[in-house]
Amino acid sequence: MAMSCKDGNKAAAAAAAASMDNGKYVRYTPEQVEALERLYHECPKPSSMRRQQLIRECPILSNIEPKQIKVWFQNRRCREKQRKEASRLQAVNRKLTAMNKLLMEENDRLQKQVSQLVYENSYFRQHTPNNPLASKDTSCESVVTSGQKHHLTPQPPPRDASPAGLLSIAEETLAEFLSKATGTAVEWVQMPGMKPGPDSIGIVAISHGCSGVAARACGLVGLEPTRVAEILKDRPSWFRDCRAVDVLNVLPTANGGTIELLYMQLYAPTTLAPGRDFWLLRYTSVMDDGSLVVCERSLTNTQNGPSMPPVQNFVRAEMLPSGYLIRPCDGGGSIIHIVDHMNLEAWSVPEVLRPLYESSTVLAQRVTMAALRQLRQIAQDISQSSVTNWGRRPAALRALSHRLGRGFNEALNGFSDDGWSLVGNDGMDDITILVNSNPDKLMGLNISFASGYNSICNSILCAKASMLLQNVPPAILLRFLREHRSEWADNNIDAYSAAAVKFGPCNFLGPRVGNFGGQVILPLAQTVEHEELLEVIKLEGVAHSPEDAMMPRDVLLLQLCSGMDEHAVGTCAELIFAPIDASFTDDAPLLPSGFRIIPLDSGKEASSPNRTLDLASALETGTAGNKPSNDLSSTNGASRSVMTIAFQFAFESHMQDNVASMARQYVRSIISSVQRVALALSPSHLGPHAGLRSPLGTPEAHTLARWICRSYRSYMGVELLKSSGEGSESILKALWHHSDAIMCCSMKALPVFTFANQAGLDMLETTLVALQDISLEKIFDDHGRKNLCSEFPQIMHQGFGSLQGGICLSSMGRPVSFERAEAWKVMNEDDNAHCICFMFVNWSFV
Repeated sequence: MAMSCKDGNKAAAAAAAASMDNGKYVRYTPEQVEALERLYHECPKPSSMRRQQLIRECPILSNIEPKQIKVWFQNRRCREKQRKEASRLQAVNRKLTAMNKLLMEENDRLQKQVSQLVYENSYFRQHTPNNPLASKDTSCESVVTSGQKHHLTPQPPPRDASPAGLLSIAEETLAEFLSKATGTAVEWVQMPGMKPGPDSIGIVAISHGCSGVAARACGLVGLEPTRVAEILKDRPSWFRDCRAVDVLNVLPTANGGTIELLYMQLYAPTTLAPGRDFWLLRYTSVMDDGSLVVCERSLTNTQNGPSMPPVQNFVRAEMLPSGYLIRPCDGGGSIIHIVDHMNLEAWSVPEVLRPLYESSTVLAQRVTMAALRQLRQIAQDISQSSVTNWGRRPAALRALSHRLGRGFNEALNGFSDDGWSLVGNDGMDDITILVNSNPDKLMGLNISFASGYNSICNSILCAKASMLLQNVPPAILLRFLREHRSEWADNNIDAYSAAAVKFGPCNFLGPRVGNFGGQVILPLAQTVEHEELLEVIKLEGVAHSPEDAMMPRDVLLLQLCSGMDEHAVGTCAELIFAPIDASFTDDAPLLPSGFRIIPLDSGKEASSPNRTLDLASALETGTAGNKPSNDLSSTNGASRSVMTIAFQFAFESHMQDNVASMARQYVRSIISSVQRVALALSPSHLGPHAGLRSPLGTPEAHTLARWICRSYRSYMGVELLKSSGEGSESILKALWHHSDAIMCCSMKALPVFTFANQAGLDMLETTLVALQDISLEKIFDDHGRKNLCSEFPQIMHQGFGSLQGGICLSSMGRPVSFERAEAWKVMNEDDNAHCICFMFVNWSFV
């Protein structure tokens, strides 16, 4: 607003100076204003030439000077800016008003809950003779717990499957749901890490002391109540763990509502547990105050209602009264209360996984908050209709990420009614192999192309496994897997998958496949709360022979990342990707593969945000660079998480044995790589007292540091390091902490980096392990490459040179500016050239 006022003052002053004609302001006729407005909508800031052209084209403006028209446009832009600012402030004010209303209602609910607890406590004290707990302050907690668990409520009489019986169940469900949404039926506590505010997703709470797991959220969304109900009732469209919801019967009620009988299936989040299914009654009605209510609960045999027989591969779970209370908001939009309350039958999974099914926090993150995010994203799409990267609207990109998540869940679960069948293992049961030859599944893959041949991939194979990780932050591990694909991926498999998706003859690839020189990440979209990131990964191929040049040089992957916020409590981290063609469409076939890491402990993991970059030599020596890890030393107890890996491959049916063998070997190699990375990321190895040797303690590193400094002094005539000690260790330490980025590259036809100090690793956004995947020419832009080509012969001839300042690129594609770059040959003890060293002076991210 300060900028707007400043611009407004300037425009007003200019108008006062330029619009005076014989002591009077210029008055524009309606026709003149219409002509100016028309041009303003075409070009809000016209040039002087365009303004003169306007005067020539519109005779009605001929009596107005170009300078006065310029002032009119300045004023018009100022009014537009003030109007937008006023509109934004009004929207913020409406949101704050609605949030204040929610907080006042929450305060009233808490006061009622306190009054109820005080009454129960007093009643307990009066009717319990000689109660030893009556004189203790801790009695309140036990009384509250017992009071909630043992309320003596009369059991309702059995109902039947008639409309009257179902309506009785529906009305009871409505009353119980409202008592949870706005009453005191459940003791709600604020979810850890969630702070209510105008920019938050809403007020999120989890249950304390009730049966099952329960979560509640209150929020404001810019959609009408009927639209909100329509979106939320379509659960598979926003809840990726929801496999299907079948509406088996619909009954209208006398009060204008509807009763629906539903059957719902949920995917299992890991290979170690079966899926869940629900047999539900859903009741939709309008209350006297105009609020719309959608509530649901499980139908059980005790109610004598209609029953649903057990389904193979699913465990029948129970949904206790849950639902949505949607109230119209003054000024537009809706205030929504969401309650999710379930009994997920934790007894049916291994004991190590039971925290997943007994945690209200997990339920809140995966279900309750997902519903609010979907509503906010759709509201944002309506208010800000725009086209994002690759010419796609946000809704289309969100649909792509939804397909990736659901496709990964489908492969992970491998239900037989989707066409999946189990393949016998090779004697080791660590990897599960499934094959799918269902024509419906492959319908999108068998497409004829103008190139003259059809795809002959007529089957899909999935290799999957789960592993338990100890004391590894899921967000940090996921970020490393995302940024350093070369540490775990196999180039042959990437090229094979790409060839299959491009519908060419996907024969099993042999040694002719070229390597990949690196990866380029192209962001596509983020969710409203930046919980997810959708991007395209380009794996740049490098051909080493004419035969390699016949293969696709680049591989494109559509990739979905979520759970990268390491400060979020108990967040599931996912990295899911699928090969795509360069011209992929919104309905292009996708074969998702990837990783899912689910924390099994509710405690918050302490971690360093820079640990991915600090992995410099942790993969080699087991420690993580030189930065302190004091934040890790405070981590109490070992945190556990379960990682699930699933990879899909399209193949020809007669190649099943070969592809199965390849898939087993590939997934086992990934597991081995992940274990190696997880060991390096574990706080027990990253701590300051780990007892491992220094990452810079190798003799080769000390020797290289001496050669770099000696060669610099020989060619430049000055010392590279200021006041460094004589010992090799002090020289290497000073070089490692040098403020400028120092990096060495090999003396080959295609130079690649072999060493960099900490500043060099930060500049390239990589690690010592992944450094060798980066070639020298790829970090420069076109101008920099031309400059390098002109200076490189001189550097090789006289041993040193200098590059003008410019722009280079990190391994993540981010531009980096530098003042200048010095280069010199590094000579070994025999005065033979060992490598070339570059020092980028005064670099910074643009």
